[in-house]
Amino acid sequence: MNKIPSVNLSDFLSTDANKKQEFVDKIGHAYENIGFVALKGHFLDDQLIEDLYTEIKNFFDLPNATKEKYEIPGIGGQRGYVSFGKESAKGKKEGDLKEFWHFGQYVDADSVYAKEYPNNVTVEELKKFNEVGKQTYKMLEKTAKYVLRSLALHLHLEETYFDHFIINGNSILRPIHYPPIQTEPKGAERAAAHGDINLITLLMGAQGKGLQVQNHNGDWIDAMAAPDELMINVGDMLSRHSNNKLKSTIHRVTNPPKELWGTSRYSIPFFLHPISEMKLDVLENCIDENNPKQFEDITAGEFLEQRLKELGLKK
Repeated sequence: MNKIPSVNLSDFLSTDANKKQEFVDKIGHAYENIGFVALKGHFLDDQLIEDLYTEIKNFFDLPNATKEKYEIPGIGGQRGYVSFGKESAKGKKEGDLKEFWHFGQYVDADSVYAKEYPNNVTVEELKKFNEVGKQTYKMLEKTAKYVLRSLALHLHLEETYFDHFIINGNSILRPIHYPPIQTEPKGAERAAAHGDINLITLLMGAQGKGLQVQNHNGDWIDAMAAPDELMINVGDMLSRHSNNKLKSTIHRVTNPPKELWGTSRYSIPFFLHPISEMKLDVLENCIDENNPKQFEDITAGEFLEQRLKELGLKK
């Protein structure tokens, strides 16, 4: 595959069984062959998207001293602010050329997960920031639920198989700011080549050049979404669970050409994680004599812990 296929979620939500099946077949084929799709018909409206970009630009424009007071020690960057250059790709010593914020799951105070998840961090300087982030989180989580339902059908599972694993899941909404580049980066990129940890990632802000995906031949291809599309890719957890039937594809965000160094880039991925006790054991119906079991049994929580250490976010 040399381009990212586009699908429309309204086909899956249609009462027309043929349209629904076509969506399942198309997204399944894309995830087996390139690991990415561009998705129309999601649950984010234009006003919410506009409000979110306004709020995240307002946040990243705050003085560094103000932003840094929201950098919470001891939680591996799971909530609040993570400053420039702190995160690096697995196996890479140079920090990525970015700063970011993390919104996490919103659980009731009496939920068993209230003790497991750090609290979300409130930005006092911006009245709408947290509410707009929460609303975006909910709409992306809703969109992800239906994408996973289509993949459950593709994997010959019951349609709502993933539902109870993602309710109260450890998902993260990450607004990212790639600041203007001041000097020639020494081996660092805006985001070095990596695979995602989670089940699926829903990305806002892939309209400009920069995001690239590595296809099966090892070629880097541009992944650009239309303004009304989200870019959605498979993460390592779903790849493991499906015995690599669904591909977690290596991707990166390249540095812009020198004449564009003075510009910022914003992107907003939503990393859909399940609850920590979900077993990522390879599904029986993804194993056969041509595709023996490729991965050891592990829970989502154990796998996440392992990867956060590899990324340098946890000791």
